Amino acid sequence: MATVTAASPEPSLAKHAEGMAAYRQEGMRRAAEIGNRGPVRFDAEGRLHPDILAAYWKHGFYIFEGVVGADEIAELRREATDMLERAPVAPGATLDAKGREALGLDAKRNPYNLIRPLSDPVGGTELLGGRHPSRMAEPTPESDAPAYVVHQMRGMCQYMPAGLRLYGHPQLLTIAESINGEDFVPFNDVIFVKQPGLGGSVAWHQDGVTHWNAPNWDEGIHGFNFQVQLYPTTAGNALWVMPGTHKLGRADIKRMVAENGGSEQLPGAVPLICAAGDVTIVNRQTLHGSFANTSPDMRISITFGFHRRSSVLGAKAALSMQQYGEATYDEQRIADRAAVIAVAIDARRQKHPEETPFLYRPFADRIDEFRFNDETFGRVLRDYCLKDLAI
Repeated sequence: MATVTAASPEPSLAKHAEGMAAYRQEGMRRAAEIGNRGPVRFDAEGRLHPDILAAYWKHGFYIFEGVVGADEIAELRREATDMLERAPVAPGATLDAKGREALGLDAKRNPYNLIRPLSDPVGGTELLGGRHPSRMAEPTPESDAPAYVVHQMRGMCQYMPAGLRLYGHPQLLTIAESINGEDFVPFNDVIFVKQPGLGGSVAWHQDGVTHWNAPNWDEGIHGFNFQVQLYPTTAGNALWVMPGTHKLGRADIKRMVAENGGSEQLPGAVPLICAAGDVTIVNRQTLHGSFANTSPDMRISITFGFHRRSSVLGAKAALSMQQYGEATYDEQRIADRAAVIAVAIDARRQKHPEETPFLYRPFADRIDEFRFNDETFGRVLRDYCLKDLAI
């Protein structure tokens, strides 16, 4: 298992924050210089405004400001916090920190990923296709830190009613359609949790795995991810991206770190600074990562992605989906996972009748089959994460 040693012995929490200060300042300066942010705007045909599309394709990311309103953010916070508090206290445990039965014990895929505080769980390993080849610094947590913390939570459309409704957000789905076409399909969803002084890192990587050598490779072939920010993000806890790297093919991350003196503070990166309710979009081929959260600020990012249908149909299962049996994604697998979008749209319609629902064209003639109710919850939403479309 190949590893890259961090630049120095693991620092204390305070020393790590101090050592990141200048890098954070430079990243914030660069982010302000690039800009690449603003409210959602659409053209006369209802598509994402071409100026925003051009900015996204140029830099590989964009920050949509104020997409999700304060009331909805408050609801999402409550449900995400409840899900967080109902996590098992350790891998394999059945009780949460309050002594209750942990959430998701009956799920076919564990909804929680637990890690040691401030650790890098995948950097320098062969996990997830070896796409995180260089380990981040792992600061030493405070003496009273818990043994394990939640790093990721899955299944928001099953466990969080507000999360399901968010998945059917008409503006976000219109953006997905504008980028990936009317027949766009889902990737997965996961909630990243970075608690203050505890949250772990995500080593530098590019998300895409399967299509780097495809004859029809281009800068959008591996899709994109949204991140809905439930709290303000700062340079201390945010996702960092390397603008423009989605155009350059597969990056040699180990070489980049080595040429930077072994430091994970790669030059040229920018933090995605957001207010609560802002939504980032990041191309899955953009080099990105996040550092251990030695800041005093909470970050909870609801992350969900979308693909072009043509990228997924016939593709081999990748990343964590390789363990669930099906070698390739066929028409039925895609339809089963995409049905979550259709149910989410109706769940949102029931809660927000004042909105114009998004019309998801692959299901336009089957809307009544995917109304949100107890039957579709069992048929479509229960254990839907087993059908994620990772490429």
